[in-house]
Amino acid sequence: MQHVKHILLSLLFTVVLLLNQGIASAQESSINAYSPYTMYGVGELGVMGNAINRSMGGVGVAWRSSQMVSMLNPAGYSATMPKSFILDVSVEGSFVENQQNKYDAAGNFIKTARSPRNSINVREVAVQFPITKGLGMGLSLMPYGSVGYNMLSYEQSEDSWATVGNVLYAYEGDGDLTEVKLGIGWEPIRNLSFGIAAKYFWGHISKSYASMVSNDYVGVGSFVSTVGTDEFSVSSFKFQLGVQWSVIADQKRMLTVGATYDFGGPLNPKVYKSVVINDILATEVVGSDSKGEMRLPHTVNLGAMYQDSRFSAGLDYEYQSWGGDDAFYTEETYNKMSVGYVDTHTVKMGFEYTPNRFDVRRYLRRVAYRVGARYGNYYQSFAGQTVTQYAITAGFGFPLRFMGATSIDVGVEFGSRGSLSSVKTAEMSQRIGLIRQNYFKVSLGLSLFGEDYWFVRPKID
Repeated sequence: MQHVKHILLSLLFTVVLLLNQGIASAQESSINAYSPYTMYGVGELGVMGNAINRSMGGVGVAWRSSQMVSMLNPAGYSATMPKSFILDVSVEGSFVENQQNKYDAAGNFIKTARSPRNSINVREVAVQFPITKGLGMGLSLMPYGSVGYNMLSYEQSEDSWATVGNVLYAYEGDGDLTEVKLGIGWEPIRNLSFGIAAKYFWGHISKSYASMVSNDYVGVGSFVSTVGTDEFSVSSFKFQLGVQWSVIADQKRMLTVGATYDFGGPLNPKVYKSVVINDILATEVVGSDSKGEMRLPHTVNLGAMYQDSRFSAGLDYEYQSWGGDDAFYTEETYNKMSVGYVDTHTVKMGFEYTPNRFDVRRYLRRVAYRVGARYGNYYQSFAGQTVTQYAITAGFGFPLRFMGATSIDVGVEFGSRGSLSSVKTAEMSQRIGLIRQNYFKVSLGLSLFGEDYWFVRPKID
C-alpha cells in the first residue's frame, strides 16, 4: 500500500505541473477562448466546477458529498471523511463557431460570415482532505476568464476613402485569468456547515489593435500604420464565504440548501500601454505604465440539492453585480458602438440517476447518468442590447471498482451565446451585426477517492 501511496502522490504532482504548463500555453496561444465577446473585461467566464458539476448544468452550491470534491462551496469541505483524500482533474475539448451578419455602408445585408475553431486544454485540478472530524480543507486551480480573438475590418466611410485611402483595422487579444482557491469547511453543529476560502487571481492578458493604410489614393499622405498594445498583469486576492444546511439527513436521503458570497472588487491590474506610429520617414514609439479599471463582481449563489441512493437533483441561482460595480466603466469600439456592463442572472439545474450502485453483476447499472441545463445573460451589453446564453449538458460517471468512489467522468455540453441581430444608433456610421456563438464541449475527468491507507503507516512494507 505504501507503494500505491507514493505512486498516487507522484501522479498528483505530475498533474499540477501539467496544469501549470497548460495554463501558460493557453496564455500564449489563446486556446481557452475564441470569441469577439472576449475583447472587453476579463473575457469569457469559465463555468466553475468539475466534470460532474458541468455535466449537470453547473449545479453544486448545495451538493454535499464525502467522496467528491466540493468545487463551488467551501462549506462542503467539512463533509470529507476521516483518513481520506480526494483528487479531481479533468481536460476539456471544444468546438466553437462564430456567426455574424455582414452589412454594407448603406445597411444592406451582404452575407453571414462563419468562423470555426477547435481546442483542447486541461480544465482544473482540485484536492480535498480532512483536518479533523467535521473540519476539512480544499485546494483548487482552474481558469476564471479567458481572452482570445482575432478580427479584421475595412473602413467603409466614403470620407476616409477620399482623404486617406483604404484603411484596414486589426484587433487581436489573448490571455487568461486563473483562480486558485484555498479554504476550510467546518461543521460546528450537526447538519450545519460554514466555509471560508481565499481566492488568488493571477494572469496576463494582451490586447492589441492596428490601423493600416493599404492604398493611399490621394498620394499626399505620409501615414502608414499605427499599432497599439495594452498588457494587463493581474495579481489579486479575494474572499468567499459559504454555508450549507441539511434540512433532511438520514440513512436514506438528504435535502441540503446552500449559499455562497464572493466579495469581488477591483483587480487593479498593472497596465503597460505602447503605441508604435509609422510613417514614410520615421517611426515613433510611445509607452506608459498605469493601473487598470478591471474589476470582479460581488456574487451571490443560492442552491438546493436532493440526494438518495439512486437519484440526485439540484437547482442553483447565481447573481453577479457587474452592472452595479462597473456601471461607471464603459468602452467603445472604433465604429462608435458602446460596450457596457450589466448585472447577470443565471439559473442552473441538473439531475443524476444511478440504477443500482450495489449491483454486483451488471456494471451498467452502477454507472451514473447525468443531464442538466443552464440559462442566463452575458455580463456585457452592446449598444444597449443585452446578450443571452444557454447550455444543455449530459454525462456519465463510470466507477473503476465495485463499492468504490473513484470514477472516470465524461460530460458533453452544447451551448449558444448571442444572436444574429444587428445594432445601429445615431452615433454609429454603419449597421453592425452581433455575434452568435455556438459551441460543443467534451469533458473527461478523473475523480480519485482514497481512504484509510493514505494516512496509515504499514507495519510491513
